[in-house]
Amino acid sequence: MTDTTIPGALTPRRRTDTVAVIGATGQQGGAVATSLLEAGIPVRAVTRSATSAAAQALLSRGADVVEADLEDTDSTAAALDGARRVFGMTSMDGGAEAEFSRGRSLVDAAVRAGVDHMVFSSVGGADRDTGVPHFESKWEVERYLAASPLSAAVVRPTFFMENLAVQDGAVDPDGAPGTVLPLPLPDEVPLQMIAVADIGAAAAGMLIDPTSTPSAVEIAGDERTGSQMADAFAAALDRPVHYTPLPTSGLPSEDLRAMFTWFTEPVAYRADWELTHALVGEPMTLKRWARGAVAA
Repeated sequence: MTDTTIPGALTPRRRTDTVAVIGATGQQGGAVATSLLEAGIPVRAVTRSATSAAAQALLSRGADVVEADLEDTDSTAAALDGARRVFGMTSMDGGAEAEFSRGRSLVDAAVRAGVDHMVFSSVGGADRDTGVPHFESKWEVERYLAASPLSAAVVRPTFFMENLAVQDGAVDPDGAPGTVLPLPLPDEVPLQMIAVADIGAAAAGMLIDPTSTPSAVEIAGDERTGSQMADAFAAALDRPVHYTPLPTSGLPSEDLRAMFTWFTEPVAYRADWELTHALVGEPMTLKRWARGAVAA
């Protein structure tokens, strides 16, 4: 893409190889920023607070830190100005409509700033009519992005390993105090999952070399049933961990209830294992991730 001027666009400053990372102080954005910095790519960390501890940590590692709010297209366009590529993501804060509004603002800002390419982080299954509110809102952002003049690609992560947590002192299936892994999912249902660090590696690879990476990819590093997940944590903790399936009725939101219900449908997530390996190398298994989480 050349630095042509379009109606409403910013007067572009000199284009650099900088990659702007939206949400750089969060889980996904932070992982993307880390992978890019480790590859020697200049990073502009876009965050709502440049004075936060996470923002200052990125600054100390050589990233340029700028403030912007996705609800403000002007501030976001200014934050992206001069960057060649951008990693974009949205959150479900405020509901599906608010997420789509922020996604639309991000796309509009990137067009105004004249960036060459965007990699947007969506969610596995977003393109398959899941009925899960935060999947559907990300799909709407994907569609808006596809209809824009931007060159773009989409990474669709499966379930985050970081969302799994064991509980000590809970009652195990035998009625005794122990360590359990609770999840609102029947034990026999396998769940595809990915470590956030691998999302960062995949997105960074797609940003560094857009011409040789897919336009859309669903990624996962492991697939396990509930008991197999518990076994992974048991190996890391060196003590028994029992899987405890919970009812979806106890979940606090319609969104979560819809998501865990969808997980029980045949072939919910459909990760492309070959492309995941091509982007990440050797992705993190849950057993290896759990060892690292316990050590930390």
